[in-house]
Amino acid sequence: MSATRRITRRTFHKTTAAAVATLAAPRFLRARNANEKLNIAIIGSGGRGGANLNGVASENIVALCDVNKAAVDAAAVKHPNAAKFTDFRQVFDKPAAFDAVVVSTCEHTHAFATMLALKNGKHVYCEKPLTHNIWEARMIREAAAKTKLATQMGIQIHATDNYRRVVELVQGGVIGPVREAHVWVSRAWGLQDADAAKRNKDIVTITDRPKTEDVVPTGLDWELWLGPAPHRPFNNVYVPGPKWYRWWDFGNGTMSDLGSHRNDLAFWALKLQAPLTIEASGPPPHPELAPASMSATYEYGPRGDQPAVKLTWHQGENKPTPWLKKEIPQWGDGVLFIGDKGMLLADYGKFVLLPEKEFAGVKLPEQSIPRVSSHYAEWIGACKGGKPCHANFEYSGWLTEANHLGNVAYRVGKKLTWDAAKMVATNTSEADKFIRREYRKGWEL
Repeated sequence: MSATRRITRRTFHKTTAAAVATLAAPRFLRARNANEKLNIAIIGSGGRGGANLNGVASENIVALCDVNKAAVDAAAVKHPNAAKFTDFRQVFDKPAAFDAVVVSTCEHTHAFATMLALKNGKHVYCEKPLTHNIWEARMIREAAAKTKLATQMGIQIHATDNYRRVVELVQGGVIGPVREAHVWVSRAWGLQDADAAKRNKDIVTITDRPKTEDVVPTGLDWELWLGPAPHRPFNNVYVPGPKWYRWWDFGNGTMSDLGSHRNDLAFWALKLQAPLTIEASGPPPHPELAPASMSATYEYGPRGDQPAVKLTWHQGENKPTPWLKKEIPQWGDGVLFIGDKGMLLADYGKFVLLPEKEFAGVKLPEQSIPRVSSHYAEWIGACKGGKPCHANFEYSGWLTEANHLGNVAYRVGKKLTWDAAKMVATNTSEADKFIRREYRKGWEL
């Protein structure tokens, strides 16, 4: 199959009909016994995909797909009976062969594999970030909402006891109404200014698109790897991962990557969805590369019993004022909730109420969010008729949009006034080109 195969009208109608037939079937024909194994297709089986494959290896792995033949062959050692593919579109030529799909491709092709899964009536787990841009996130979220499929974005930390306990404490009013929150990550991957480059090791030394072409590694289908992104000659600066995620054509830097994990806690605990305004700062935006350090501030209106809140993302060398003033523990990464009664500082596996003396002996709310053994187990259980995943596409679609908005505001260089319903920044048309992009010929969502 050509890398630029267009999904024809006939193919589209066949796919849609199959999806409708599957969803229209009585529940007892679609639901699976908890002890019955799912048939799962793996799209992206190397790198992060290999980790996700291990996470669902308790089920039947019936298909392995990757643009790198070496990744498929390596995965096939443990799953020798699985069918092998290079083009994920070919996986869906025989949709009856599987029940669910795990998508772990590079960010710029997430939406394409995920949408095919939804159209074919397949449960789907997609690695974070859910999509490459805001428009794609909206399309995926709305498509998923029309089904009864089990969906989940790969933000594994969302399933941990610590994150769920922090959400219970914030929503339980332990620190009072929260009107300000900060999220910071110290990862400094991306384009840095000269001074920052001297202080950090994880830097991008290249400052523009390479003009030379390297030899494509044996087994890698470069045209399929590019997928919908604009064509460019192969160069070793793009692969293997995580090199690609720093380039705007393929990823969105640390914001969309770690933002999926770190902003998730604030997003969940504060019941956030669409911001009213977004303003970002950092070094002058580069047309090709995402920045190493930047900040983005979101303003949200009141939500139910929660007041308006300002959430600020700090990336790379940037840190919130309470951290700089040493008013809180000097954690390298964290989420800080500032409430009327005190503060709560959290990381992946720990949290602390501040000032600690004032919270000594305070009565904490009872557990209210169900605990799960793992993010993968939660999704597998949902596929078999269990409760919906917490990080389903309805939730993670909004989270993904918000993270992308931080980058859009940074690249535009203006404070954005956001109309979520119309998916537009009402005060500037400069944001439009970053909300949705043109796809390479032969690719359409």
